[in-house]
Amino acid sequence: MEWQQIIGFHNVAKLESFTKAAHATFRTQSALSQQIKALEDELDCTLFERIGKRGLKLTFAGERFLEFTESLLEKHDKMIDDLNEIKGLQVGRLRIAAQFATFYFLLPKIVKQYMSLYPKVELNLLDRPLDDITELVNSGEIDFGIALESVQPKNLRIIRWKEAGNVLVTPRGHPLTKVKNITLQDIAQYPLILSPKNLKYWMRRFLVSRFKELGIDYQIVMEASTIELGSKYVEMGLGISIVPMAFELDSVKKREVELIDIQYLFEPDYLSIVMRKDKLLQSYKSAFIKLLLGRSIRENE
Repeated sequence: MEWQQIIGFHNVAKLESFTKAAHATFRTQSALSQQIKALEDELDCTLFERIGKRGLKLTFAGERFLEFTESLLEKHDKMIDDLNEIKGLQVGRLRIAAQFATFYFLLPKIVKQYMSLYPKVELNLLDRPLDDITELVNSGEIDFGIALESVQPKNLRIIRWKEAGNVLVTPRGHPLTKVKNITLQDIAQYPLILSPKNLKYWMRRFLVSRFKELGIDYQIVMEASTIELGSKYVEMGLGISIVPMAFELDSVKKREVELIDIQYLFEPDYLSIVMRKDKLLQSYKSAFIKLLLGRSIRENE
């Protein structure tokens, strides 16, 4: 079994395509197919089965072999990182996944500072919905994710970063600005501007679930994928919206809108760093977490 065969198989399995995998590994499709065939001959089993003209699916043996290759490649990357650290080289790759709003509002300054401290580290930043972040952490494809603590499974390690409260966004002078202890029933009386359901956003799912549990009728007048877009249409009087307090809301505050704290309607939640409990981070990777948590680090730490 050759190293290039393992890499080739892993890329075909992940990309579900010989053509894409050949492009990713800088070899011809014919050469890659021959390597996979040689691997199947050596293992005496079929790793892929074709579905239709272009479909590709792992067999049961292929799924087991994929688990082996993922573990092997992860250990290989860690070994390279460890050797570089022993040699005093702060080089390697750091893979982080978070939602769009986290990258857009909370991380630019931290990423810029990190890049200045560790210019030789290759950063891979993935904008993903919550469910995908958890899957990427579990699979070991990223070093850690930044996501809501409440939706994470207990098998992951959680490091709290920021409290993730929520505010109601209404036009200036809206009737709800005069209501004390606003309820979900109060909110549902007005057209809502919420995130798209197909993006797996937590707030949208939570609200719809609670409305259904309480038998409350509601109207979603607009789906907005960003806070800025939603607040613009709130300002126009189209509806009201709910956004997380954890994000910088300066752009929202500049509009003719009101921000009303409604955190008491929700269970306390946090934006947290999530990673596998067996994940050991090299110093240049843990340095990013220290920056997130506001801890000082030395350039060569």
